[in-house]
Amino acid sequence: MKQIYLDFNASTPIAPEVGEAMRPFLTGHFGNPSSGHWAGVPAKKAVEKARCQVAALLGCQADEIVFTSGGTEANNHAIKGVFCAQRQRGRHIITTQVEHPAVIEPCRFLERWGAEVTYVPVDSTGRVDPDEVGKAITDQTILVSVMHANNEVGTIQPIAEISRITRERGILFHTDAAQSVGKVPTRVEDLGVDLLSVAGHKMYAPKGVGALYIRRGTTVEPFMHGAGHESRRRAGTENVPHDVGLGAACEHAQAWLGMPTVRNLRDLFWKTLRESFGDRVSLNGHPTERLPNTLNVSFVGREGSKVLSGLKGVAASTGSACHSGTVEMSPVLQAMGLEPHVAMGAIRFSLGRGSTLEEIEYVVEELRRIL
Repeated sequence: MKQIYLDFNASTPIAPEVGEAMRPFLTGHFGNPSSGHWAGVPAKKAVEKARCQVAALLGCQADEIVFTSGGTEANNHAIKGVFCAQRQRGRHIITTQVEHPAVIEPCRFLERWGAEVTYVPVDSTGRVDPDEVGKAITDQTILVSVMHANNEVGTIQPIAEISRITRERGILFHTDAAQSVGKVPTRVEDLGVDLLSVAGHKMYAPKGVGALYIRRGTTVEPFMHGAGHESRRRAGTENVPHDVGLGAACEHAQAWLGMPTVRNLRDLFWKTLRESFGDRVSLNGHPTERLPNTLNVSFVGREGSKVLSGLKGVAASTGSACHSGTVEMSPVLQAMGLEPHVAMGAIRFSLGRGSTLEEIEYVVEELRRIL
């Protein structure tokens, strides 16, 4: 059976260059980076080199990077850390209705601890209006958290416009950039953010590693308490091989920013689907302000999970989930206002560096057979 992977927004393989960089720290260089002797020094240097590589991709200083166990921890650290550090000044947080659970759930957790959270709506393309964020700000607002790019539909949010509002009001701004880092430019000065989350396995690094950018001068409570690792911002002995892998992935991502070849293939995929199915297929997400690799489409009147199950050997994701025998609409598509008969037919195809025209042609032909 042919196997085609079109779920790169879910996870990516480890790039060959990343594996090569990690190998010496899997088979040797086992020392603790906090040790000052011959075994620990190479590990310490490797972690600091990786920190510089991540910083170079984000356009920040190395001491503004904190290594984490992944994007979820980075989001939790940013949101809970700001709340704990600044709740005497205010307890209001603003986010959107289409955030990843790694943002939504920490906000809901903090609501149990006295936080007030505003979930700003989005339009039919999944985009938030910066003016709506501005209107939601009160004198108690301490943090705004808006994802850079949506994991389901790929819509890119107007982060720079929102940051101008937060800076004018003196409010910290966090963005979950797990889906965008390594695909599109994410330089923190251009975005204007104070905190930014990175997930390694979304950008050809291993699972179990990520990073949080914390702008100099920003006070955030440590997420992990213990010894003084990560400049006392995240206790725990460093995961040297994975940190090295993330650094290498960030360095090699520089050449892929914008992903023009992947974008062209994605656009051809959509064009072919429209030619094949006409109005029976619709695009979900912003038509232009969208990740270059992401194509979320609805097969109108169909159930996405059943269509996908017919695509034998094709790895992709649906826009609905089955729980206890019932099919539920994706909260993201629901927030975008999609009608149930459209949203239930959603499938997300997310392409990667190695995706080919032959794979896309095969998937389209199989969809013609199924539908």
